[in-house]
Amino acid sequence: MNPSDVPTPAEQPISQPGLSVVLGGTGGIGSALVALLRAQGCAVLVLGRQTQPALDYSAEATVAACAQHVAQQLAHTGLPLARLLVATGFLHGTTASGQRTEPERSWQHLNADALAHSFAVNAIGPALVMKHFLPLLPRQGRCVAAFLSARVGSIGDNALGGWYGYRASKAALNQLVRTAAIELARRNREALCVALHPGTVDTGLSQPFAKTGLQVRPPAVAAGELLGVLDGLLPGSSGGFFDHHGLVVPW
Repeated sequence: MNPSDVPTPAEQPISQPGLSVVLGGTGGIGSALVALLRAQGCAVLVLGRQTQPALDYSAEATVAACAQHVAQQLAHTGLPLARLLVATGFLHGTTASGQRTEPERSWQHLNADALAHSFAVNAIGPALVMKHFLPLLPRQGRCVAAFLSARVGSIGDNALGGWYGYRASKAALNQLVRTAAIELARRNREALCVALHPGTVDTGLSQPFAKTGLQVRPPAVAAGELLGVLDGLLPGSSGGFFDHHGLVVPW
């Protein structure tokens, strides 16, 4: 993204005074978030595996480079970082070593390579994002960092079992969010850092597992719900885990 692609403060609507950064902004939910934010007149910067600079969770240097790119955009435009939205995730597909993997139905299906990849994308990568991006949030005023999690990452809500790697890596993400929120509050008491459950969305991640009877929504609908939840978060919400209706999800 070129500096000229980001509106200057004078061009920015008064109701949206800041830059929104979407990591994983070319995926199903991520691209819907980007489209909706832009439709609302927000300045948006998209980062992912195919952008320049590219974001690759397996190489921390790329996370740092992307954060530096954002810092340069903030300096150029004079905008604060209003929203950091992390819409990355892995449930099934090809691991970094080239293995095909699906959610485990039993402990007999546990595989070290698949587990490592799930944790790399769903927990370690977002942790590196926290390290390099959270310091870019303003030190005063409301701002939001939101990480897409999943209800199946809730330990208290787990009644079915299975999906070991996805459940465990998302549970790890939730703990990372909670911990980062505590530290972030020391820098800016109005800053919010939360985990979000988007529900079942019609994307490549969930399509193979969308069962009859589940409320499957288009990405555009999910994006609207998630942004509505973020805009409605009250002071004291930081460190929480919320679903797409704004309801608290148990840890």
